[in-house]
Amino acid sequence: MKRLRMVSAGLLLLSGISQAAVTVSGDVANPGPVELPPGGRLLDVISVAVPNAEGYWLAGVLLRQSLLEQQARLKAGVLFDLDVLQRMASLFDRPSRAALALRLAEQVRQMSVTGRQVADLDPVAVEVGFARNIRLDDGDHLIYPKRVDEVQVLGAVAETCHLPYQPLLEAREYLESCTPLDDAESDYLWLIQPNGAVRRVGIAHWNRESGQFPVAGSKILVPVKNDDLDPPVPELNQQLAELIATQLAEVVR
Repeated sequence: MKRLRMVSAGLLLLSGISQAAVTVSGDVANPGPVELPPGGRLLDVISVAVPNAEGYWLAGVLLRQSLLEQQARLKAGVLFDLDVLQRMASLFDRPSRAALALRLAEQVRQMSVTGRQVADLDPVAVEVGFARNIRLDDGDHLIYPKRVDEVQVLGAVAETCHLPYQPLLEAREYLESCTPLDDAESDYLWLIQPNGAVRRVGIAHWNRESGQFPVAGSKILVPVKNDDLDPPVPELNQQLAELIATQLAEVVR
């Protein structure tokens, strides 16, 4: 009888264990939750979801619960730096810079904390080993969005520009159709690719980098000038670019 009670208790414990799952949505054949095997990895989920073979895998999104706290701190840090920028710009009698800082802060407040991790979700690349077969956790979410044939230019510009994607057009060349403000940093821009990868690109004559091509769905952050204030906020533009990289396509307008 004692052994029977122990077996029954074990069955009750097992029945209370929730099944770990990853959710997949977007341009896939089998959207919805996918059971995650012990030690399950990206390829285990991809093989069940079956992304569209003609889909835009480059823009695939991996959202992770484990990154939410870290990115909440990132967002708070960007808002803090923008507040410092606004105060210093007012103190140094640069009203247009102060207004830009306030506008950017409002845009940042509207951004979600997504938990996005930079990852290559190309099924072929993952299968053959060209991309990391990342170990996944319960609650992670994969999104395969539709292709968006535009490049956004945002930041220290009069307003966010939504420009048609043009193959082999350099990142700096998109600025010709979206004039930066006088308060923009003129030596660099930040290129944010649709997979979440971020890179600072030199665009002045003394540091110009060629071969930096946005792809469809990329974003270009025109950074804010801040090195002429005391104290400066040297990490603001990089952290703003990293925060923008975590956003889904419909968030940054």
